[in-house]
Amino acid sequence: MSRRDRSGGLDGVLVVAKPSGPTSHDVVDLVRRLSSTRRVGHGGTLDPFAAGVLPVFLGRATRLVEYHLGNTKHYRATICFGETSTTDDIDGERTPGAGPAPDRAAVEAALAGFVGPLRQVPPRYSAVQVEGRRAYQLARRGEPVELAPRDVIVHALTLVEWDGSDPARPIAVVDVECSAGTYIRALARDLGERLGCGAYLGALVRTASGGFRLDDAVSFESLRAHAADGPAGIARVLRPIDAGLEDLPHAVVTEDEVRRLREGLITAPKTALPVRDAPLVLAVGPDGRVAAVCRAVAGALHPHKVLAEAPVPARTAPDVPAASSPTSA
Repeated sequence: MSRRDRSGGLDGVLVVAKPSGPTSHDVVDLVRRLSSTRRVGHGGTLDPFAAGVLPVFLGRATRLVEYHLGNTKHYRATICFGETSTTDDIDGERTPGAGPAPDRAAVEAALAGFVGPLRQVPPRYSAVQVEGRRAYQLARRGEPVELAPRDVIVHALTLVEWDGSDPARPIAVVDVECSAGTYIRALARDLGERLGCGAYLGALVRTASGGFRLDDAVSFESLRAHAADGPAGIARVLRPIDAGLEDLPHAVVTEDEVRRLREGLITAPKTALPVRDAPLVLAVGPDGRVAAVCRAVAGALHPHKVLAEAPVPARTAPDVPAASSPTSA
């Protein structure tokens, strides 16, 4: 369940439909301000010009971000052929490509060659670290940028729209399903290189991140409307802290078992585990809240990340000395 955390802020997952323009950090700052919650983070950067699903984690949910970062991503990408871009997207300086622009059949054939494991070089204008500095900082200064290729996986590429009204600069709209860490800008760039005509990314929408879908995301307008009622309004569109992790095994534990996990102790629950061995299991306390992320080994829970907080001691009224009886002089 989503609720207030001990710091007074909110506790849960907010799936935001980011518009084109703001950075991912801008979204985090907006949510932090509207929700009056100090601990806020996002689950996977979107470039400023890109729009779409941006999961934002509040309160205790921030401790689960790492389990979302490897999720499969889905995008709808607009790829423009016939030109290259210094940034591999619409914001860069563009130069006409060397060869003739392709037709639809040529693009569909080339797309098939990008499905599967790939060695992909990130864009020069990216946040990849190069000797302690961001690649885009070096590129803006005109310094050479050498980026090592990285292993990514493209699970599916589907051409859904084709605009050949300008034969010299046709445009394709492509649905992409890929692993985390895949640069769609680089995919557009490499597609243009393979076709010999140049290409860049004209627009990008992330339609899904793991189990979070754009159709279920909250727009900026809706977010601000809910915030008119204060943090309580934001709470109405929050999801539980384990949202997006529903496919992980869930183990129900007792209060005493929650205490043991909180103390970092291996715990064999009285209730049989859904799996005897698993790299990740969510231990859920009697109140329905996630107490810990654990490994299941031979039927016992080994705490990996503990979320349960020690109970706040009940406050007791201070001792008041009894009134003394008046004495006569």
